Amino acid sequence: MTQSLDAPFAEVDDVVDALGAQGYIADTRLATTVFLVTRLEKPLLIEGPAGVGKTELAKALAAATGRRLLRLQCYEGQDETKALYEWDYGKQLLYTQILREKIGQVVADAPDLESAVDRIGAQESVFFSERFLAPRPLLEAIRSEEPVVLLIDEVDRADEALEAVLLETLAENQVSVPEVGTFVAKQPPYVILTSNNTRDLSAALKRRCLHLFLDYPTAERELEIVRSKKTGLPDALAAQLVEIVRGIRELELRKSPSISETIDWARTLAVLGAEELTASMLSDTAAVVVKYDRDVRRTLEALPRLVDPNASVPEHGHGHGHGHGHGHGHDDDQHHDPVTPADDGELDGRTVRAAKDAEGRHDAAYYRTRDSVQPERPPGPKPTVTADRGSRSFGAGLGRRRAL
Repeated sequence: MTQSLDAPFAEVDDVVDALGAQGYIADTRLATTVFLVTRLEKPLLIEGPAGVGKTELAKALAAATGRRLLRLQCYEGQDETKALYEWDYGKQLLYTQILREKIGQVVADAPDLESAVDRIGAQESVFFSERFLAPRPLLEAIRSEEPVVLLIDEVDRADEALEAVLLETLAENQVSVPEVGTFVAKQPPYVILTSNNTRDLSAALKRRCLHLFLDYPTAERELEIVRSKKTGLPDALAAQLVEIVRGIRELELRKSPSISETIDWARTLAVLGAEELTASMLSDTAAVVVKYDRDVRRTLEALPRLVDPNASVPEHGHGHGHGHGHGHGHDDDQHHDPVTPADDGELDGRTVRAAKDAEGRHDAAYYRTRDSVQPERPPGPKPTVTADRGSRSFGAGLGRRRAL
């Protein structure tokens, strides 16, 4: 096991204090993991839902240790040239134009074309040197003369091919450039990778990292975080707001509110001068924490109960038409939309079928009920059946049964 000679923290409590000074509230488990990152010089992979402080941890660590932060933001379709390095072709072309006369001197006394090509080929290494190398975050972190914190953010969004590119850097603190050679870090960076678990990462990548799963904090710790951000919301209302947000997270939402959105909501309510949290005020500002239409509907339905568990919440679709003597002839099926979206752009099939079978949708003749008003028959002679016709029919039917 290696130990960094310039370790910034003497013990775990120092990590808690240093991160706290940067406004990042860390528990003992998180602080212990960060302490090991600084001592073992191993990358740290942090997984968990969006908005629980994964990226902020890298920022706070950089500020607490006085290191420069380098960030590689991952995305689908990203290739190694955006992560490692690429050649500055524009600069190479410019130098080629400037050195055109010099190249002419090099090949001036060449006896034939093949010799001229050989002489030019011998100079190719000049244009594929560090002078024309454009480093990207990974190579920049390795080549840096000063210590840095390298944040590889949302690595799960990148393709698996990029994971393979990362392995050399994560395991050996080095980057290989075929045209130049291998760069080894003079000051090993603190590397933090984050993942929102949109896909499984490879075992090879996980094996090279320390691992930490960050979930939503306890109510006490989240309240402490909100207070540390100095939102301007009184402590009593902040505590109530934290409990309401935790209740919203228990709903079946497409995206649950993050800690940062709790802070934003507290600041919003403080700006509005909230003296108490009412369902009306929270409904008007719910878009701060829920960002999808379906989530907004479910949140608005739950807010009265979350603000006051004893509140009486009217059921959806039960307004008029309950025999209160309004005299308006209101009908729920006419004045309330019986079709409720089960999801964005989707309808509940049972509700749709119920709407189609609603009473009064067709007249009585359609259903053919006993009380239905049947149209009168046109006047005419009543049909009669003769005795011989009845016997013939009976005999024919009996003959068929015997034949069977």
